[in-house]
Amino acid sequence: MKPEEFYVAHGIMTDPDEYGSLFDGLPDEIPSLCKILQGLILHVHWAERYGVKLSEERRNECNLRKVSRQLRRIINLNDSPLSTARSLESKVVGNCRDFSVLLTAILRRKGIPARARCGFGTYFTPNYHEDHWVCQYWNADKKRWVMVDAQIDDFQRRALNITFDTCDVREGLFLPAGKAWLMCRAGKADPESFGIFDMHGMWFIIGNLVRDLLSLNKIELLPWDQWNLMIDDKQLDIPPEDIELLDRIATVTQGINPDLSEVRSSYENEERLRTPIGWEP
Repeated sequence: MKPEEFYVAHGIMTDPDEYGSLFDGLPDEIPSLCKILQGLILHVHWAERYGVKLSEERRNECNLRKVSRQLRRIINLNDSPLSTARSLESKVVGNCRDFSVLLTAILRRKGIPARARCGFGTYFTPNYHEDHWVCQYWNADKKRWVMVDAQIDDFQRRALNITFDTCDVREGLFLPAGKAWLMCRAGKADPESFGIFDMHGMWFIIGNLVRDLLSLNKIELLPWDQWNLMIDDKQLDIPPEDIELLDRIATVTQGINPDLSEVRSSYENEERLRTPIGWEP
């Protein structure tokens, strides 16, 4: 199967279910879709900078894994068409993963191949690689995968002094987690410069590495979902067999356009990458 055929179909997380018609009539242009998403989602870690104090209940909206649940919450907060920008208080609370996954869902509904990627952004803090998600879509005219950071609105652009096109992010500005892992393994980067807040290091890169592979298999986890290979900072000794597997996953996923057959076989043939028995998204 060609990647374009695989990524045009919804996975368990991006399927809008009964809310799919909400996407109908939305524009096709990527900048317009990003603007719409910015009018629907309030980033949990930027809320106070916008002047919004979030309750714990509202912060928990970040745990809405599936697009169908996000859409239900969006409509519960404000039942206007999705193209209508919400007030700050009536936006659904999310994070970079949610901007990326929701854009992926919209594009798939439109018949445009798309996928969410987990890794690290270089444009948030100087000399630091911040935990981040973006969306990639297949541009049929250019015959290439284009990377989009749907989170960055005008306010964030000014705050971060961003001058590049966030609807066509240049290679190197966002690092897939596999690239980060291999750079640190080769001594070309400091693993302590990869993470977010007080969480950083090789253990953090491992989590994003596994999440990126799963996302490439259309299982877009939450940033804090963690099991099996995804360890915490208390587990400092990584077994050699896990290192070998992680090296292999990183090699498969490090690029902008990973080989789909390798991505699929890496997931399907490795029990350590499976979701726990009984886990429900």
